[in-house]
Amino acid sequence: MEAGRMKDGPSLMIVDDSSVFRSRIARLATDARLPGVRVVAQAADGHQAVQQARVHRPAFVTMDLTMPRMDGPACLLALRDVLPDARVLVVSALSDRATALKALACGAHGFLLKPFSDDQLVNALRELMS
Repeated sequence: MEAGRMKDGPSLMIVDDSSVFRSRIARLATDARLPGVRVVAQAADGHQAVQQARVHRPAFVTMDLTMPRMDGPACLLALRDVLPDARVLVVSALSDRATALKALACGAHGFLLKPFSDDQLVNALRELMS
């Protein structure tokens, strides 16, 4: 069976130094428009994210870019080695084009700007998972 895709739905890891954003994303992952999504791990920084990725093997990841210990771009590069097939949605308040392009170059599959509406996040996750 493909890593992160169990019979009960796609697995998601949430990486953000803000517990408020982690909780919000986890709550929205249970939206009826995202059937079967399971939050298998949460991390407050890139270092924790890499550790959690090795253990839980999520198929999908949401990730902030500005975090302590290991920032988003470094974490994206590390996750590419640990989870080469995982799809990553960057969720960041950094809105300049260069930041988005760097994230995509480091392995992200999408970019969502903070603050976001519930619908924007659900739609971004649906697109990531399709």
